[in-house]
Amino acid sequence: MAAAMQDRISTPLAFSEVDLDRPGLAVLRAVDWTVGPGERWVVLGPNGSGKTTIFELASGYLHPTRGTVDILGGRLGRVDVRRLRERIGLVSTALVKKLLANITAVEVVVSGRRGALEPWWQEYGPEEWARARELLSEAGFGYLADRPFGHLSDGERQQVLLARALISRPELLLLDEPAAGLDVGGRERLVGYLGRLAGDPDHPTTVMITHHVEEIPPGFTNALLLRAGRVVASGPIEEVLTGPRLSETFGMALFPEVSGGRWTCRAVPG
Repeated sequence: MAAAMQDRISTPLAFSEVDLDRPGLAVLRAVDWTVGPGERWVVLGPNGSGKTTIFELASGYLHPTRGTVDILGGRLGRVDVRRLRERIGLVSTALVKKLLANITAVEVVVSGRRGALEPWWQEYGPEEWARARELLSEAGFGYLADRPFGHLSDGERQQVLLARALISRPELLLLDEPAAGLDVGGRERLVGYLGRLAGDPDHPTTVMITHHVEEIPPGFTNALLLRAGRVVASGPIEEVLTGPRLSETFGMALFPEVSGGRWTCRAVPG
């Protein structure tokens, strides 16, 4: 019993026989998935495969209908999710809609230190403001620290949200389609920065949801493939992102390739 408890505490994320139902719809079925310390995961699957639901469960915003979800040693249904979320960094386009357009980029970042949506209801010390600016500078976006968030491009906003997620020094970082809507330049800047973070041993365990293998940063270690709410494959990335498994996942013949740590995927001719 003690050994099992220690394993659960040391494992950032674990799904066991997870089902999730919505009225008239089975969204997830029998999902088993374990994310180990320091791993960098990508979650892939077609629209409607359950990726967003996986994200909401992993961030503690949904509870499973059946099965168990353990996050950073706490089991959903038995843990105070408000305290749990303080240990999780989130990057999601849904957050953009909740942030005020007139606050500056650095205010967006520093408010993440307390999980707030604006900086006025908390006091932040000089070290926290300096750290917010440092995170923007590390990503190459220090120049926009004092610009209104609402005036930024989609790519700039994603970099600000990533800095916001990192300022609390989370133990688990969850990214929900961070490159969605970005042009090629914006995508490459974001993927390049995520790749540098992935290579840092002090960077938190990371899970990224995406539709496209081209958005997988170099240095990501594992992959989870979903189709119709079920796991197609899960494990080391080069063992999972194979032609047969991607073809099964997306329902068409696909041919993936990897070069220099970056992935591409195309349909098999004919």
